[in-house]
Amino acid sequence: MSLSELSDRERKVLEAVIRSYVETAEPAGSRSLTRRFGLGASPATIRNTMADLEEKGFLSHPHTSAGRVPTDKAYRTYVDSLIHVPELGIADRELLVGGIVPGGSAIEAILRRTAQSLGVLTQELGVALGPRLDLIVLQRLEIVRMSSDKLLLVLSLQGGTVRSVFIEVRGDIADTVLLEVQLVLNERLAGMSLADIRMSLGMRLRDAQTTAEGSDLLNIFVQEGNTLFDAPPSLEESVVLGQASVLADKPEFASGDAMRKLLELTDTRTQLAALLRQRATAGGISISIGSEHGNPLLGALTVVTAEYRAGALNGVIGVIGPTRMPYEKVIAVVRHASQLVADVLA
Repeated sequence: MSLSELSDRERKVLEAVIRSYVETAEPAGSRSLTRRFGLGASPATIRNTMADLEEKGFLSHPHTSAGRVPTDKAYRTYVDSLIHVPELGIADRELLVGGIVPGGSAIEAILRRTAQSLGVLTQELGVALGPRLDLIVLQRLEIVRMSSDKLLLVLSLQGGTVRSVFIEVRGDIADTVLLEVQLVLNERLAGMSLADIRMSLGMRLRDAQTTAEGSDLLNIFVQEGNTLFDAPPSLEESVVLGQASVLADKPEFASGDAMRKLLELTDTRTQLAALLRQRATAGGISISIGSEHGNPLLGALTVVTAEYRAGALNGVIGVIGPTRMPYEKVIAVVRHASQLVADVLA
């Protein structure tokens, strides 16, 4: 059923129930709604309207209470059609800037600060997913001698990420040759993504003018390019979390089963990474609610995320919390934080 199929009174009552439940965590009764929201009708009329909304699947009726609580369908209708998201206030903007901008410029550090800041401002679990390293651009590389038969390739990538890979070589290679090869690799590969480097490495180095020793070392790079310029999946799917303890005091996690599901979700992170990766190119705000996830670990949770993008870098930041969530503030905070992250990475 769409919002247009609800009467004006039903829409007002639905919004009032959601607001009341989000604020109090208590099922909403007709008398309390009448007192708090001035709905222009008697408690008996409001009670009948709530019964109609329950019949239509927007409200449920806990057996221990005379009040009603919103269903996932109600929250979906609310975020799609009823909600008004204001601009984030100046104080909260300053808190986000202070939490995200200062500190190291490495992607991991930025995302860690972002997840923590989102948790503090929303009192939900902050979450961030790093960009795919395959798409990150190589800024420069350095070849460091470790021993007579071992070199270290240091890749400095866009966003402050650094990758180090050992290279086995035969015999001692002169420093002048290392510098020669390093210069060629930087001239021909800097500014390319790791994926593009792996695809075109042989072609780009084919006509390089070097000494015989330099040519031998370049051949090693061509032969082992898929390994040297690889992006490990474990890094690609890295999920950064804020403090899960912010959720511990919420009534939704009073039961051991709810807390167990949360811990399973945050400890393994595999399913969470898959969910977030699906949103990495969605653009704007993405919201999934409760049963929409089709996953029992997420059945009582809402996930609000936004993509961040800076050049070839893109990933996801957001929050996870119970479906009873202050959606207006959460959306405003996540939206502003995603722009901040993009600005810091640019």
